[in-house]
Amino acid sequence: MRKFFAQIRKSEKGATAIEYGLIAALVAVAIITGLTSLGTELNTTFGEIEGKLAGAVPSTTP
Repeated sequence: MRKFFAQIRKSEKGATAIEYGLIAALVAVAIITGLTSLGTELNTTFGEIEGKLAGAVPSTTP
């Protein structure tokens, strides 16, 4: 039984998995933050374009 617990203490597989999990979580947070910012900028840009198109006077050429 002692040998089993000694092996568990020496094993670093769990620690490595936790580290990879933390890295994946940080990457996900960075992606979400970037996409949120990009989405806000795109929404503003398209809103400005919509406003300009709504105020445009249509041409009267046949």
